[in-house]
Amino acid sequence: MSHGSATLTLAKELISRPSVTPDDAGCQAYLISRLEALGFTIESMPFAEVTNLWARRGTDGPLFCFAGHTDVVPSGPAEKWRFPPFEPTESEGYLWGRGAADMKGGIAAFITALERFIASYPDHQGSIALLITSDEEGPFINGTTRVIDTLEARQEKITWCVVGEPSSSQRVGDVIKNGRRGSISGSLTVKGVQGHVAYPHLVRNPVHLAAPALAELSQLVWDEGNEFFPPTSFQISNIHAGTGATNVVPGELEVAFNLRFSTEITADAIKARIAELLDRHQLDWQIDWTLSGHPFLTPAGSLVDASRAAIHQITGLESELSTAGGTSDGRFIAPTGAQVVELGPVNATIHQIDERVSIDDLDALSAIYEQIMIRLLTA
Repeated sequence: MSHGSATLTLAKELISRPSVTPDDAGCQAYLISRLEALGFTIESMPFAEVTNLWARRGTDGPLFCFAGHTDVVPSGPAEKWRFPPFEPTESEGYLWGRGAADMKGGIAAFITALERFIASYPDHQGSIALLITSDEEGPFINGTTRVIDTLEARQEKITWCVVGEPSSSQRVGDVIKNGRRGSISGSLTVKGVQGHVAYPHLVRNPVHLAAPALAELSQLVWDEGNEFFPPTSFQISNIHAGTGATNVVPGELEVAFNLRFSTEITADAIKARIAELLDRHQLDWQIDWTLSGHPFLTPAGSLVDASRAAIHQITGLESELSTAGGTSDGRFIAPTGAQVVELGPVNATIHQIDERVSIDDLDALSAIYEQIMIRLLTA
């Protein structure tokens, strides 16, 4: 494919910029130069240390949006990499480098797909936008969520959104993420009375007091899941008590836990069930909650249909719809009413040493993105 070199060249250009969260390292400025040439109106939306980009071509609806992030996770020890993590390298049919799959390869495919689509359909229907942040891998406070707040405040509504996260499993396009589980974390403190282990009548051991409650929590059935989601899961990730001395009963117990939850239950219902259980066990407790995202789901419809048809046309694959895996910035976009899918490269090496992406997959992905726009934005 003649356009393959264009996607590969752009991906290398982006990988060579060490944009570790929240530093954009000039990635978005480079993208802006490409987008301005295509007739996009550019809005930079910096919030605190985070760089965000909202670029739009056209003013009418419907609005088709590509969403992604220029930031990457740290490379770890560079000497452990086969090739330097921020020196993009072609080898064995792969492009190697931090961000190759998550998700500079996806962003490169966005841009080259747009360049070909706009050359063929300069008067396409509706509008096209890009929402790019440098805060997806970080605390996600000043990134996509703030851009969406800005758009919502002025009633600018996304109709369809393709998030270029690495969704594929074995071959590009084999999996489309049409939703994600919600994620809620709790930091639980159970108070007791500290004292000497030899005087049990003078102490209240919070580990002993909390253990039956934690055992019950770990066995709870929250829901059965549904057609698109597995059942809600509860996991304790950390537990701590004590001073380090073996002859002291601790005064409090700290427990960190997380639930990945389906659309069958709400965050408020989870909080209420846990509060009821801890009260029933007569514990002196408090929880600090962090809600990372509500679950979202885009059922079959115009975006899912266009995505599956485009993938089949380019690769011959019948895509599987999935909601497995972690969270993505789609969780901030879907609540506005947008149809959202995640469709991007194979995710086998993301966040790992020697992250890489198939060069052929970059070409295929760009072609898929182009076909999705043809299906949605041309008569």
